[in-house]
Amino acid sequence: MTESQTKRTFSTSMRDTNSPFLPDGKQVGTRPIRVGFILQEHFSMMAFTAAVDAIVTANLVNTTPLFSFSTYGIDQSTVRSDLGIDISVNDTLPHITLEGDNGLDILLVCGGFRCDINQNPALNSALKSAARYKLTLGGLWNGAIALAHAQLLDRRHCALHPDNHAYMQEHFPDAILSDQTWIADNQRFTSAGPSSALEMMLSLIEGLYGKDTVRAIREILSCDKNNDSENNQITQTRDNPNLPDLLRELLQLMNSNIEEPLSIDELAGCVNASRRRVERLFQTHLETTPSRYYLELRITQARRLLLQSNESIANIAVSCGFLSSTHFSHCFKDFFGISPSQARQKHRSQES
Repeated sequence: MTESQTKRTFSTSMRDTNSPFLPDGKQVGTRPIRVGFILQEHFSMMAFTAAVDAIVTANLVNTTPLFSFSTYGIDQSTVRSDLGIDISVNDTLPHITLEGDNGLDILLVCGGFRCDINQNPALNSALKSAARYKLTLGGLWNGAIALAHAQLLDRRHCALHPDNHAYMQEHFPDAILSDQTWIADNQRFTSAGPSSALEMMLSLIEGLYGKDTVRAIREILSCDKNNDSENNQITQTRDNPNLPDLLRELLQLMNSNIEEPLSIDELAGCVNASRRRVERLFQTHLETTPSRYYLELRITQARRLLLQSNESIANIAVSCGFLSSTHFSHCFKDFFGISPSQARQKHRSQES
C-alpha cells in the first residue's frame, strides 16, 4: 500500500497528540461536567492548580468542552493560598448551585498544610447539601477532614496528607484512612498532595470520558515526568522505557530524519534488523506499520509548525519531507478534515 492509499486516521500514540485538531474528536452531546472548588484559607496552590490543570487540559484535547469549573470561598470573595497569593473566587458557599442546568456535578474541598481543620458550620452544611443532591465529593491535601466532619466518609476509604493522619484516626474512627496517595471510594475522591491531586483527577476523568481522553491529557502534561533517570530530558514516545531498545532506536531515527525520510529498508539497515522484524515491532508495540507511523510523525510535525510559526506552507511541506505543497495539503486535509491554510486561519481566530 502506498502512502497516498493509506487510510487517514491516526494510530493510538499520534491520535493522542493530535486529538484537539481532529474533525472526528469526541463530541459530547450534553453540557460540560461542572466542577466546584471550595478554597479554604491557606489552601495548597499546587494541589488546586494540579486538579484544575487536569480538567482544563481535558477541554484542550477535545473538540467540545468536557468541563467547566468555579471556585468558592467559605464566607469571603478572596481567599489567601499557602503561597500568600490572594485568589478571587467566583462566589461563596451560600451561593453554590446544586440543581438545574447550572448545578454542580462535582464538589472538591481544597485544603493545605496550614488550613484550619476544625469543623466549620457553613462548610459542613454545604457538603451535606451536596451529598443529598448526589454530587461526587472530594478533598485535596487535608480536604478529606471537612468531608469527615460532615460524616460523609463513614465506612469510606480516604487519602490524606500524612501530617493529618493522627488527627483523622483520633476524631473519625468510622473513616477508613488509607496509606495510598489518592483513593476513590463510591463517589468520594480524596488525595494527599499536589501530584496525587493530578492523578486523582485523571482517574475521575477516565471514569467519565474513558482512557483515550486521559492518554491525550498525559501526552501534554507528562513530557517532564521524572522517570528516575540521571538526566532531565523531555520525555516522548521514543523515550518510553517499556518499548524495546530496537524500536526506540528506530523511533529516534525517524525523529532525526523528518525532512528527508528514510525508507523502511534503510531504517532496518541502520539498526541491523530485517524489514520483517521492524514491521513486527511497530505492529506489536504501536499497533501500526512503520510507514504509517512515519507519515503521522511528519504530518504532526507539520501541524505544529503550521500553527506555531509564520513559515510558508510550501516551506513547511519541504521541511517535513513532503514531495510538494499540493501533496502535503492533500495529506493534511485527509487527516484533519481541513486544508493547512484553513487550519492556520482557524487557529489564529481562536487566539484573537
